[in-house]
Amino acid sequence: MMITRRRALLGAALSITLLAAGCGGSDDSDSGGAAAETTVSEADVQAALDAGGAIKVWAWEPTLKQVVADFQKKYPKVKVELVNSGTGNDAYTALQNAITAGTGVPDVAQIEYYALPQYALAKNLTDLNTFGASGLDGTFTPGTWNSVHAGEAVYGLPMDSGPMALFYNKEVFDKHGIAVPATWQEYAAAAEKLHAADPKAYITSDSGDAGFTTSMIWQAGGKPYTVDGTNVGVNFSDPGTQKFTGLWQPLIDKKLLNPVPGWSDGWYQGLADGTIASLVIGAWMPANLESGVKAGNGKWRVAPMPQWEAGGKATSENGGSSIAIPEKAANKTLAYAFLKYATVDEGAATRAANGAFPATTKELGSTEFLGKEFPYFGGQKVNEVLAASAGQVVPGWSYLPFQVYANSIYGDTVGKAYLGQGTLQDGLKSWQDASVKYGQEQGFTVK
Repeated sequence: MMITRRRALLGAALSITLLAAGCGGSDDSDSGGAAAETTVSEADVQAALDAGGAIKVWAWEPTLKQVVADFQKKYPKVKVELVNSGTGNDAYTALQNAITAGTGVPDVAQIEYYALPQYALAKNLTDLNTFGASGLDGTFTPGTWNSVHAGEAVYGLPMDSGPMALFYNKEVFDKHGIAVPATWQEYAAAAEKLHAADPKAYITSDSGDAGFTTSMIWQAGGKPYTVDGTNVGVNFSDPGTQKFTGLWQPLIDKKLLNPVPGWSDGWYQGLADGTIASLVIGAWMPANLESGVKAGNGKWRVAPMPQWEAGGKATSENGGSSIAIPEKAANKTLAYAFLKYATVDEGAATRAANGAFPATTKELGSTEFLGKEFPYFGGQKVNEVLAASAGQVVPGWSYLPFQVYANSIYGDTVGKAYLGQGTLQDGLKSWQDASVKYGQEQGFTVK
């Protein structure tokens, strides 16, 4: 199964030693973002490939298996060991443990966009400007390229992306006369109409998910997080946040959302039997539906993400990953050669052909990609919708440099609103307060 979603990390927070202590303090004027000087040329990279060697790649993304095979065929003197060290908490705990111990550090690590700042600010990742990565500007979509930057520094290359769209069960919508909603107001009205027609059916499911919440706020123009090196702001009283809570709180109050947890057996069953009629989710979702909801074959379609204003064209990202080179990697030059192959060169096309949603403008604009018909979606050219969404991501979003921790406590704060214990706005204030407290304890200046 293709698993590229951003998670609302559950359970204990990661044992990551944060982070400000490794950043030069809160008065670090360059915010850790001055670009490193280019010291390794393309010729140097090619020479390393010709000489050969071995690298270890830690990643869970399934299309990399074919990329590794193709890379080794092209460069037979290079041996790539691909290791699935887990996802979410498991992956980041393993990576941090290796970094802390100073042994067993991979040469390449898959790191989701929301988690990347946590490693970058701790100076645990290599600034890829060392290899001239700034020259790749324009290669990737603006949202993903921004996600791998800290100032001018580049700490990873975008591997995939998750611009949001509306995935909906056309059979269920047609049965109950539900028009595909173009605005969030229409979406809320559709939620009421559907549940009234069939009390077992819901417009969507939500039991509380940090990634979904922040993506919705992002699309609404909210910027609750501000980051300038170790100076951080957390403010969930901004207008974008209030747009989201104003929409979503009534859906919770009226019990118009299926409370089944995402990615659970019950969730898959709801998607299969039509009791969960739509999802607003990242562009990586088609492969998950095809593999996990086989009973939905031919029933599902994709439409643009509903808008806050009629005629709007704004989306946000929900998920997606970079691949990066840890600062303590043993073979950085070969590692960079693999990064570039997998995300820019032949590997990018291979991954797109095998179901990954690309971050490169070349793949997104290719006739083959855009023209692909999806039998699962009734022959729809799904990528036309998703590629358009990728070009409409609202700019200027930031994640906290301790977002991994923040997401891990979402359930204990905002999650309570889904249990009738206060409102979403109450929960967001609790999430804000807990995030501020944690950041201050780790040496950040947080307000």
